[in-house]
Amino acid sequence: MSVDPAEFLYDGPEDGPKFAFAHGAGAPMDSEFMNVVAKKLGEAGVRVVRFEFPYMAKRRTLGTRPGPDRAPVLVEHWKAVCEALGGGETLAIGGKSMGGRIASMVADEVSARRLVCFGYPFHPPGAPEKTRTAHLADLRTPTLILQGERDPFGTRDDVGAYTLADTIHIEWLPSGNHDLAPPAKSGHTKKSNWETAIAAAAQWIKG
Repeated sequence: MSVDPAEFLYDGPEDGPKFAFAHGAGAPMDSEFMNVVAKKLGEAGVRVVRFEFPYMAKRRTLGTRPGPDRAPVLVEHWKAVCEALGGGETLAIGGKSMGGRIASMVADEVSARRLVCFGYPFHPPGAPEKTRTAHLADLRTPTLILQGERDPFGTRDDVGAYTLADTIHIEWLPSGNHDLAPPAKSGHTKKSNWETAIAAAAQWIKG
């Protein structure tokens, strides 16, 4: 599988530490969340590179809405992106939800420097028994997961019961949902949660 770096989106200084950043299952690489995170990480000195999986690129070009590609296609695409950007050992990699999950599945294989996941989908909403965590028990890549406390894909209580590798650090965003945003009555704001998450991600990527 080959990819074209000319189709990627770039933010931040060319000489900054590179972060390959993948979108989630339902929204493209230029969604509000992806735009804000990429812009703010770029302002913090990170060279952010965004790309789209094949099914999302088809949505953009054909105007249809095919569902996500199967995991083997997503994995191979992630590996091709890493190769196109100079090899995993030159990169931090990660993404939003599904994009971060697939990054976690390739991180060790491509020898990524670091891994950052925004809203990891530990299980489908309403189905906590269907975990997506087996490979996280022995993940070797230094990993930061930024997770909302109320995330239906994995709450603080859910995740506390999992066996995760010592390389994984989880930062909890107060009252956050899958987009890390809290309800208005919580006393927290989407802006503050996003800023906290982005600052933590920038520090991790640079580490």
